[in-house]
Amino acid sequence: MAEQQKNNPLHGLTLQTILETLENQLGFEKMGQEVKINCFTSDPSIKSSLKFLRKTPWAREKVEQLYLSTVNKQQPTQEDPNDFVWPDITNKPE
Repeated sequence: MAEQQKNNPLHGLTLQTILETLENQLGFEKMGQEVKINCFTSDPSIKSSLKFLRKTPWAREKVEQLYLSTVNKQQPTQEDPNDFVWPDITNKPE
């Protein structure tokens, strides 16, 4: 089972953490446009969203996909630490 979770980008994240991150980065209005569910569009709150998403697997899956796409867009690409680049010494100040 640990092998299955090793590559799961959501492993260790709670639904509340996912919702709070999305709310901070997008806001409920944008979340409601991306995932059309009433808990984001009609009197939205983290508490009501948690209650609905815990009971509704298809909606939770959509929210998790929105989280992954949002987080991946905002993370800068990471360079491989093994890629060495020689410093440019041709333009040395005199």
